Amino acid sequence: MASAIDVSDMYPVHNSFRDTLSAAPHLVGSVDDGDEARRELIDNFYRNIIAFLHVHHHGEEELVFPLLRQRCPEDLALVDVIASQHRDVDELVGQSVAFLEQWATGAAGAQAQCAHTLGALGVRMTEHLYDEETKLLPLCSTNLTEQEWGILPGHAMGAFAGDKIWLILGLIRQRMNEEQSARMLAHMPPPAVEMWTTVGEASFNLLMAEVGPLQP
Repeated sequence: MASAIDVSDMYPVHNSFRDTLSAAPHLVGSVDDGDEARRELIDNFYRNIIAFLHVHHHGEEELVFPLLRQRCPEDLALVDVIASQHRDVDELVGQSVAFLEQWATGAAGAQAQCAHTLGALGVRMTEHLYDEETKLLPLCSTNLTEQEWGILPGHAMGAFAGDKIWLILGLIRQRMNEEQSARMLAHMPPPAVEMWTTVGEASFNLLMAEVGPLQP
């Protein structure tokens, strides 16, 4: 590669996972029994977070890891370790989804189990994200092109299976500086920009006001 590329746009993405998942024990655990509207709100919130986590990791596995394995043969063990961490995360994601489904039906004990498992997912993600930021992102910076790196956001948006893509955009943009936020908007396709500027941003602000602070 001619020169290192800027991969700092990954930090707001990672921080959105850190903040929302670390808040899960509080947000899930504080829902009062019988408050169905609040339960549905928090359940849907975390289903969207998990949907984004899925496409985020899938994008890395499809678009990043193969290039690093090809171009950094001396770092194959490192890439394999990071990839194996995705399997640990997947196991906790599966458990979290199962408990979310049980909580949604009002199953006894499911709320506490859901809060605990999402919290455990947050702890594991914090460890994984630290490894990515300190070990993998430097490899991406020096071994990928800007074009290759730039495919990731569009892949995530296109493959996202949740029902609130504007929630994900808002969580990420909230953690960006002005320059990053402007660059993100400039590189989004026109329909996505229109969605965000006409209804997305307002919907995000309203939803987050209903969800409440991510810290107790």
